[in-house]
Amino acid sequence: MNFLSHFYFDRDTTDSYLVLGTVMPDLLKNADKNIILHPEKLKHGDERLNSIITGWNRHLEVDRYFHGSEFFLQHSHELKKLLLPAIKDSPVKPFFLGHIALELILDNLLLTTNKITADGFYQHLERCNDKVVNEFLIFAGLGETALFFKFYDEFKKSKYLRGYSHTKEIAYALKRICMRVWRDPFTSENEAEMNDVLTTYRAGLAGIFMDIFVEIDKKLVAAT
Repeated sequence: MNFLSHFYFDRDTTDSYLVLGTVMPDLLKNADKNIILHPEKLKHGDERLNSIITGWNRHLEVDRYFHGSEFFLQHSHELKKLLLPAIKDSPVKPFFLGHIALELILDNLLLTTNKITADGFYQHLERCNDKVVNEFLIFAGLGETALFFKFYDEFKKSKYLRGYSHTKEIAYALKRICMRVWRDPFTSENEAEMNDVLTTYRAGLAGIFMDIFVEIDKKLVAAT
């Protein structure tokens, strides 16, 4: 799941460090795909760091439930097939595209149906002290944190997740993600055709998309 979908499950918490933890694996991956940390079993004397670790473990749990669900398997496969003609001559792997496209559509639907707000998410991040975040990263085994904070500061400043509320921006967001792996993933024609596919598919998911959130929520409750 993407940033905002992870936030959905803890949208009512007052623990901002927990929220940060739920998206920390993806923040690190976006900052530098070569960063690999495993703080899952760590315990610290500062409860703020432990909240980040708790959130980290929740991220892994949510992703495990999501990627193993029939919902994910069905809709990522269908999107892959529908997007295939739209990405003719593109280097992007169709499965990767279907996977990420589904996650972006879910974020969009959460925003456009007012289940969450992007501002609510960013407010949590702003409440987290950078010194505490830095301490967590070092404690988790990251020797140099400057690269992370360069990305993280821009992530908070740009607030680009707000744009996910605009359906026509889903194809652009998908391109941005693909550009981390492929330099020129799509032509303008590819983007236009992708946008048509994504807009149509999003409309079809609008009435049923909450099913996966309800399913995962139940599993999270059962696991506690």
